[in-house]
Amino acid sequence: MSTSKKQAAPSPETQAEAMQIARATQKPGQTKEQTKLIAQGIQKGIEQYKKQQKAKARERDKLRKKQSKERQPAQPEQDGSQHDTSGQTVIRKQHWLPWLLLMASWCGFAAYLLQS
Repeated sequence: MSTSKKQAAPSPETQAEAMQIARATQKPGQTKEQTKLIAQGIQKGIEQYKKQQKAKARERDKLRKKQSKERQPAQPEQDGSQHDTSGQTVIRKQHWLPWLLLMASWCGFAAYLLQS
């Protein structure tokens, strides 16, 4: 095998999107060949972006899995399949801003009804 990576054919959606963008930015007097070359460049950019996003998503997943493993303490194997989770408490902090906005909107609505 050669040392260069074999690239898969781009998806038809990517090709269509690249051609649509190239046609939208087409200048007067531009040949079809030039438009096609621009579309290929755009297509390569889209593919590169998708690869970067996939790599970022993989890294986020790895980090999330690592953090979830760190949060769960190592428990010895038990005879049954039931796990005792009563010792664990989940603390969720609720933000006050949404509640404040809700109350303000209801007060404003009530004031509007009283004026009418």
